[in-house]
Amino acid sequence: MAVTAGRRAALTLYSAPNCCACHRTRLVALEKGLDVDICYVSPSAPVPQELLDVNPAASLPTLVDRDVVLYNDRVIIEYLDERYPHPMLLKADPVGRAKQRLALSRIESEWCALLPRFNRANREERDLARATLRQQLIDSTSVFAAKPFFLGDEFSLLDATLAPVLWRLPQYEIELPAEAQAVTDYAERLFSRPAFRASLSAIESEMRA
Repeated sequence: MAVTAGRRAALTLYSAPNCCACHRTRLVALEKGLDVDICYVSPSAPVPQELLDVNPAASLPTLVDRDVVLYNDRVIIEYLDERYPHPMLLKADPVGRAKQRLALSRIESEWCALLPRFNRANREERDLARATLRQQLIDSTSVFAAKPFFLGDEFSLLDATLAPVLWRLPQYEIELPAEAQAVTDYAERLFSRPAFRASLSAIESEMRA
């Protein structure tokens, strides 16, 4: 894996320093050992001209791969998996790949969709999101316990999507009970991976300091 500094990398990934969607794109790139220049864009700082040149909307994450510019995080991670297939993070067979994509869509719509609510001013809305996410994780304990990784024996895009969410549980003030130990054990397996540690921004590293 490589986060390039001081020279031009094959890939440039513009990323917010504290964003689950951005985090999973960083993690996928690093799990694949890609030569990637990760450029953090702070929401409080001026937008870099280099980003505006390739994406006038300056949306994050943005991936630049030679003459290809991609904006959507789901599009980015699937592009990386197809463009750089080693290691593969989706199954090779069409049926298995389709099932993983269905599971990925469900994670995004049921769990990831709750995350923006934690940044809203309304306390009741934050509390509801916290309770909902916590209960959904508890209810899924048997799934986390069944395999070393989510629905499989190998690290996949599903795990790359879940890892940033689970890393932020303390920030969301979510503590899992003993009955959900399988979820905690799964999270620790992901957090111990070298690519995950390398994917953390300075802000994200402090979340569990």
